[in-house]
Amino acid sequence: MIVDIFHILDFLPCPTPQKWIEEACKPENLPLILTDHANNELKAAQSAMAIMSRYRTGTFVRGNGRCEQQKGGLQLRIEDQLSLLNKMSRLAREELRHYEQVLAIMARRDIPYVYLEAGRYAGQLSAAIRTFEPFRLVDTLVMGAFIEARSCERFAALSPWLDDELKKFYRSLLKSESRHFQDYLALAEAINGGSVADRVAIFAGIEQDAIESPDKLFRFHSGVPV
Repeated sequence: MIVDIFHILDFLPCPTPQKWIEEACKPENLPLILTDHANNELKAAQSAMAIMSRYRTGTFVRGNGRCEQQKGGLQLRIEDQLSLLNKMSRLAREELRHYEQVLAIMARRDIPYVYLEAGRYAGQLSAAIRTFEPFRLVDTLVMGAFIEARSCERFAALSPWLDDELKKFYRSLLKSESRHFQDYLALAEAINGGSVADRVAIFAGIEQDAIESPDKLFRFHSGVPV
């Protein structure tokens, strides 16, 4: 099955550098790639559940792009709140299923699940998240869109160079990762009350630097290997 990810490639500020692909395809790095992939799937599920927990009762209402004070606090519009909770719930379940699939592949290959220091990627992006609502949530969702889009792009970039099992598995992830990207972006726009192009541009600059600059720690979302 061929999945069209041209919209992902158009969204991302740059393609994965060839040097990263070459490093990822080295047989000795496969255990690291799979272990970090498992970590990323778990973190994605945890992030979605954290959003559900924080906003499950709503914290603000959007009105023409502004936060409007309501009796009892700030509240999300009901339609935005329910859409957010439903999409994050579905995303968390899918990410946990992917996590289980990666663990099964590691078990079949006798790859131990060991501790890996986190890379810089998510930390660099999260530093741009604004600290006041509703913009904290908007930026969190924009960041999620970039993480899902980059994961999708890297699955597609890696799959031609992997063995048949991993090639089939990574290609099978493209559809869901592409949908997750679209869900995050659509939610950000709905809660923002319109386009988030200005925030996308800011996160794109940070993301491009994280992907294209030298990186001493090789990970699934790392930059150019040193």
